[in-house]
Amino acid sequence: MPLSWNEIKDRALSFSHEWVDETSEDAEAKSFLDGFFNVFGVPRKRVASFEKHVKKIDGKDGYIDLLWRGILLVEHKSRGKDLDRAFRQAKDYFPGIKDADLPRYILVSDFARFRLYDLEESTQHDFALKDLYKNVRLFGFIAGYQTTSFKEQDPVNVKAAERMGRLHDQLKVAGYEGHQLEVYLVRLLFCLFAEDTSIFERRQFQDLIEQRTAPDGQDLAQWLDNLFQVLDIQEDKRLKMLDEQLAAFPYVNGNLFAERLPTAAFDRAMRDLLLECCVLDWSRISPAIFGALFQSVMDQKLRRNLGAHYTTEKNILKLIGPLFLDALREEFAQLRSQKKKLIEFHRRLAGLKFLDPACGCGNFLVIAYRELRLLELDVLRALRRDDTQRVLDVKSEIQCDVDQFYGIEIEEFPAQIAQTALWLMDHQMNMLVSEEFGQYFRRLPLKKSATIAHDNALQLDWRKTVSPKELNYILGNPPFVGAKYMNDGQRADMAAVFSDVQSYGLLDFVAAWYRKAADYMADNTAIKTAFVSTNSITQGEQVGILWMDLLRRGVKIHFAHRTFSWSSEARGKAAVHCVIIGFALHDTVDKRLFDYEALQSQAHEIRVKNINPYLVDAPNVVIPRRSSPLCTVQEIGIGNKPIDGGYYLFTPEEKAEFLQIEPVARLYFRRWFGSEEFINNIERWCLWLGDCSPDVLRQMPEAMKRVEEVRKSRLASKSIPTRKLADTPTRFHVENMPNSNFLVIPEVSSERRIYIPLGFMTPETLCSNKLRIFPEATLYHFGIMQSAMHMAWMRYVTGRMKSDYQYSISIVYNNFPWPQAPTSKQCEDIEAAAQAVLDTRAQHPDASLADLYDPRTMPPDLVKAHRKLDAVVDASYSKKKFLGDSDRVAFLFELYQQLTSMFPVESKEVRKRRSTTKRRTAA
Repeated sequence: MPLSWNEIKDRALSFSHEWVDETSEDAEAKSFLDGFFNVFGVPRKRVASFEKHVKKIDGKDGYIDLLWRGILLVEHKSRGKDLDRAFRQAKDYFPGIKDADLPRYILVSDFARFRLYDLEESTQHDFALKDLYKNVRLFGFIAGYQTTSFKEQDPVNVKAAERMGRLHDQLKVAGYEGHQLEVYLVRLLFCLFAEDTSIFERRQFQDLIEQRTAPDGQDLAQWLDNLFQVLDIQEDKRLKMLDEQLAAFPYVNGNLFAERLPTAAFDRAMRDLLLECCVLDWSRISPAIFGALFQSVMDQKLRRNLGAHYTTEKNILKLIGPLFLDALREEFAQLRSQKKKLIEFHRRLAGLKFLDPACGCGNFLVIAYRELRLLELDVLRALRRDDTQRVLDVKSEIQCDVDQFYGIEIEEFPAQIAQTALWLMDHQMNMLVSEEFGQYFRRLPLKKSATIAHDNALQLDWRKTVSPKELNYILGNPPFVGAKYMNDGQRADMAAVFSDVQSYGLLDFVAAWYRKAADYMADNTAIKTAFVSTNSITQGEQVGILWMDLLRRGVKIHFAHRTFSWSSEARGKAAVHCVIIGFALHDTVDKRLFDYEALQSQAHEIRVKNINPYLVDAPNVVIPRRSSPLCTVQEIGIGNKPIDGGYYLFTPEEKAEFLQIEPVARLYFRRWFGSEEFINNIERWCLWLGDCSPDVLRQMPEAMKRVEEVRKSRLASKSIPTRKLADTPTRFHVENMPNSNFLVIPEVSSERRIYIPLGFMTPETLCSNKLRIFPEATLYHFGIMQSAMHMAWMRYVTGRMKSDYQYSISIVYNNFPWPQAPTSKQCEDIEAAAQAVLDTRAQHPDASLADLYDPRTMPPDLVKAHRKLDAVVDASYSKKKFLGDSDRVAFLFELYQQLTSMFPVESKEVRKRRSTTKRRTAA
């Protein structure tokens, strides 16, 4: 057990006085270094050796004054010698040292002066012998105090995971697999971590393997079995004849080593690989990061993209900050000088309980626990500052522990990692406290543990894991699985959770955790919950299905991060567009909305009155599917849907080749546009034979071949309606061909665009179902639809195709609140501005709409024209000046609420409208 810092300082002062007059390297250097190690309570003989022989960079023999393998190299000189030269001499030894034994630190000294180099951090510290007592904390690595600031991108995390993955593979090849293999690896993980963080003695595990096991690895498994048994037996109950080296290991408990496992099998390569793992500095490995990386190496597919599924600490803090940490920190700041209240606050911290019902490897729980312990440390500092005479007993003062944390995880291995990771983080926090207050504190044997249920969170009653009456917070990052990508088991889970909700099959998998949390919180409405989710649950048709149900159950959103890129810092760089939503069954006046200028930018916070399901500061309205427009405007429909197997569609080259054979068919070719063709000005053609008389058609044998292929294609379909369409092979399934000019809206458009480009078409063109068709549209209609007002509405309420906008007629267009009673002057201004947009486009004839509306290449004159259009459209809605899209959408939601409160959702059918879309089925 490490000495206290106070005792180390006392020893350092005595050491400095003892050696103040020594000058000769040859006479007393070894005694000096023995005494130096004794300052920190470590016998030098146990960790380091003198005069280590190596070959220097020039090939000559060299002798290192002192080498602690993998940790420290010391080069000692007589008083007054050049320390720079001593450092260069120390570096000359490196080519002769095995990679596994290369030190992190170099110490050079001449009795009177010390210089310590940290080669990993590229730092240097110089001080005199008389000041050693002031600098003892630089040598915490000798004393056994190991505190580390973790780097999320530190390659040691990935390197450690990769080596453990290789060991996993070799054990599996040897026949050791499943539950036993997973438990075995978690135990090895604990041992590796323990010997670098003062749970074990430094190199205790590595020395056991190197010194006591055969190089061929044949007896390694038996030694590990013996060690695992020893770690589960109290010291006073161990065999009296137990091997001395095994007996030196501490009692761990915690059930980590309780289960008896079959003996594994190792060979030379596997032993070497385990020793390679030992060489890594596990004190630098973050339990929050490593668990997810470790899980990745267990799966060959995940391993190819190692780290892609790891959630960064920065993103985790986005959730736990507004969920609980910010409020606790603020409360602490207000009462830090009030001792009685501070003591009560400390007691309350130790009573908080947290549940992650999709905990994976526990990274949310680990970071939450770390932040709780850091806050507790600040409380202890404040209490100590107020009572400087009080002797702090660290062991009795630390009240927060891992048993405040609960998790549910469907896979066994991550569940085991989560529990172990919390123990490891607990130890790291204990080391931080030890260093802060100069008293070593190691929580062994492990008496408490997190409760991690290995179960299906959507089938399990969460009350069996932790009572709602005891819980304070639910948090986590449930699985991201789209509605179309769920497996049968996940669909069954959704059915169990949403048995009373219509159309739940359209919801993403993550939605089930929201419903389960809402049901659970009904037993304790003080609980607060926050989940990371795909942004799809705040867009499109999912909002009406999920949030109508949640709002009925009393859910109130307390804070939210609007869409941002949830990315990994590790290899793979996986990124998905996410939101974070914090909610409860009680309301709050302190509502916080975090918005992003760009997906990967920093969030800016807004204090708001309300956060609705679209994550807008607006009333709690939910936009349902609507079969016809809310306002008195034309209905729009989808374009033509041939279901032709592609036989009627042609590139320009294919069309030319076809007409060479059958020139009479030229009259039946019409320009074809879908979203891609319209936006990118791609030339495609459609052979439209629906209006061709039978006698003319028979005179076109090549066209007849196409008709026959379409007929066969439809007959081969599994869909009964499609097979019926084979009876009329020249016609389309959906036909929408206006007789006059019409407006088109792309169904799918890139999220990068500020405006989805709309445009007018002439009757001789044909549009696919990937374009929405607005018949008899005027410049006024175009102006409103192309404006920032309509685009903002679309962005907030539409669904997504991947990350691209997917324009929905029933949700976006039919629910859009048009200007109410605009004046004639306003209508004229809108028409003039709309025409100006079209005229400006025409001034760039060689540019496609994709070129014109890419934010990076949009011409300044077109930007100016759009801003003018936006201004006049804004004015037709309100005299107030809108500050941006969120302001516009908040206004539109309020207008929508006013309009829909006048009548039920579908009661406006009193206004008869002519459908522009014909959906054909065979008679």
